[in-house]
Amino acid sequence: MDETLVFLPATELLDLIASKQISPVELTKLYFRRIERLDPQLNSYLLTMEDEALKTAVTAEQTIMKGEELGALHGLPISIKDTQMTKGVRTTTGSLVFQDRIPDKDSAVVERVRKAGAILLGKTNTPEFGLVGTCANNLGDHGRNPWNTEYTPGGSSGGAAAAMSACLCALSTGGDGGGSIRIPASFCGIYGIKPTQGRVSGYTGIQTPPILNIFGQQGPLSRTVKDSALLLQVMAGYDPRDPSSLREATPDFLAAVNKDIRGLRIAWSPDYGFANVDQEVNEVTQKAAKAFEDLGCHIETIDLRLESPYDAYGPIYETAAYASYGQYIESHGEQLTEFSRFFIEAGSKISGSDYARALGLIDRLRSQMDDVFTEYDLLLSPTLSVPGVRVGEFPAEVAGKPAYPHRYFGFHPFTYPINAIGHAAASIPAGFSSTGLPIGLHIVGKRDAETTVIAASAAFEKAKPWIHHNPPVS
Repeated sequence: MDETLVFLPATELLDLIASKQISPVELTKLYFRRIERLDPQLNSYLLTMEDEALKTAVTAEQTIMKGEELGALHGLPISIKDTQMTKGVRTTTGSLVFQDRIPDKDSAVVERVRKAGAILLGKTNTPEFGLVGTCANNLGDHGRNPWNTEYTPGGSSGGAAAAMSACLCALSTGGDGGGSIRIPASFCGIYGIKPTQGRVSGYTGIQTPPILNIFGQQGPLSRTVKDSALLLQVMAGYDPRDPSSLREATPDFLAAVNKDIRGLRIAWSPDYGFANVDQEVNEVTQKAAKAFEDLGCHIETIDLRLESPYDAYGPIYETAAYASYGQYIESHGEQLTEFSRFFIEAGSKISGSDYARALGLIDRLRSQMDDVFTEYDLLLSPTLSVPGVRVGEFPAEVAGKPAYPHRYFGFHPFTYPINAIGHAAASIPAGFSSTGLPIGLHIVGKRDAETTVIAASAAFEKAKPWIHHNPPVS
């Protein structure tokens, strides 16, 4: 099989599979050969599922040959983030604490991609408990960026983005609780969208404490906008097992790819009024934002000023870390990463009044953003404040100033405020730094407006295509 097939969009691979021009078995074998050859440089996979994948591929091929009805992802090899439970397959959540866990159920995301006919290649790397925006844990080597292996692919869906960028899978699933889809999409030069909060079920497949989830949302990573729209169409939909799951009908994300965006009112903010941003990042993303004028949109720079948004987000995020993993401080403290201990211990100190105040600040943040979206359809900014972060580091300074609120969150100031308000947001490749690292443009839409975000992303992609850019490790 011609290895250049892996550089095609997933939607094109699906057409070739359905028309019997390529075999899902041979395509799956091709991906595993590439993983074996290239992934030692990236560590994008924590575990591969070759035996199961090939059995699934054989069944998929038989279904095609019999002329039976095919699912939306039939015969397509994809990767699964290792925070998502897989029945009978080890799921570590990036932690030594769970290095031997074998779930007896699939998460809702895994259920849906399996039902759609996807072939699961393996579980992708993630920082411990998905807590930070890099790809570090104590299970082994760091996840690394295929554009430069001395840099992180981002996190927490870092392995997913690295595998996607290096064409070690056709699609990747991810999750985003503070930027964890958009951060690695930006660092790895691919597309990623965080849907509206509740759009995709957060049912994990395991018994967990009933902790309020107002930030975390599952979503896709891909090399084209249409590919993400396809995977999101499969992932989305009401699930009674998730009390926060949206009950409304799922929008037609695929149709949105061809939606006319002329006349959209777009706001641009270079810093949200508080962020320190690398000059090169600002220049690349501002130039990308101006391209929407040529697409028939009206774009204006606005004076958006978010004051200390981590005061709204942080106490709730840290409390959730403590409530979920605090019991492991005593029983597995030596196995935990430094950043896990940081967030768990911070969460242990949050009082009820601190938590209540944070919820009030989130309401204020939502109101401030509602003011923006009353006048505009979209909000643009840089996705991240830096073009890259070296493996093993968390920058203490950004653009010559101390990282706010601390080094773990300082390089992605634009992402977590959007988790706090629950809106849809995406990162699209906007260009490259002078050192060849990808830089992403952040597109934020109104609540329940994934279709507008996707339409704008697709229009930009058509005007400024990026799929022909492949990293050195690919």
